[in-house]
Amino acid sequence: MPGSRWSNRKKFAVGMLAIALLALLSVSGAAQEGRKLISGPTPLYPEIAKSLGLKGVVKVQVVIAPDGTVRETKVIGGHPMLVESVKETLKRWKYAPSSSETTTILEFAFHP
Repeated sequence: MPGSRWSNRKKFAVGMLAIALLALLSVSGAAQEGRKLISGPTPLYPEIAKSLGLKGVVKVQVVIAPDGTVRETKVIGGHPMLVESVKETLKRWKYAPSSSETTTILEFAFHP
């Protein structure tokens, strides 16, 4: 049946494209992880969020200053009740010093 063979070709092409994209994402992610994390406390799970059974992922883009402190945070996604906990905790994060600032994306998962 020619129709099923074409379908298999499409599946193969989509699979190869997915593998290529994953490889590309892995490489770009590795480039951002050049700074060693010295101190990275875990964000507290807000009691109100926990009692409501709220779960989810907070995704933030951070700019790390040359001295290793988190200079800037930009929220990419996440429930506002969980975001505040992450932003407060990132103020206490410390990375190894570097000659320039670094930008990376971090994700924090909250589960009851």
